[in-house]
Amino acid sequence: MGFKPIITVGRQYGSGGRYVAKLLAEKLEIPFYDKELLVEASKDSGICQEVMENFDEKQEKKSIFSMFGNVQGRGDAGMYIDMPLNHRIFLAQFDTIRRIADAGPCVIVGRCADYVLRDHRNLVNVFIKAPVEDRIKRIVELYGVDPIHAEEHIRKADKQRANYYNYYATGTWGNVDNYHLCVDTAALGIEGTVELICKCIEIRGKKLEEEGIEW
Repeated sequence: MGFKPIITVGRQYGSGGRYVAKLLAEKLEIPFYDKELLVEASKDSGICQEVMENFDEKQEKKSIFSMFGNVQGRGDAGMYIDMPLNHRIFLAQFDTIRRIADAGPCVIVGRCADYVLRDHRNLVNVFIKAPVEDRIKRIVELYGVDPIHAEEHIRKADKQRANYYNYYATGTWGNVDNYHLCVDTAALGIEGTVELICKCIEIRGKKLEEEGIEW
């Protein structure tokens, strides 16, 4: 691979975005980070992984805050001690996202990565979407969600992701202005979506090379 893309993937719940990101990383033979990011952030900050997971892409969860309000970080995490726990966790993930991106090509799912890495010149931000009826079908078949409550499940999941993104980033979750490419998996299928993203990365790499920018 002649270029070194850092690919961030935002996604609507049930759109297949995580699966797209996983297949993309496998195709490009680069590291993939979804829940894996929480493991790395926990190691970097000393904050318990279970606490990270309870706050994962959530703006705040007061019951967990009260339970773990005295969690202490280690090393550089000490600078966050006086902050609310949800802020400390976001900043710990922020630092880990930057470290991972600085280390080389990778695919990162969600967690405001497009915002955190906005100054990286080799960034490719992707948003994965699909019509609600296709997302309902997917979560019912793959996740065993009750069809009666599936649409409400999707609405709540998307709202949670939007609240998290809109709170910590300076943009609006799902706004096309935040992304280089928005793809509908219902229109192209999972494999087709992966192929399109790969083509986008190839074109972007060539454009940067023409501009004399080394990835």
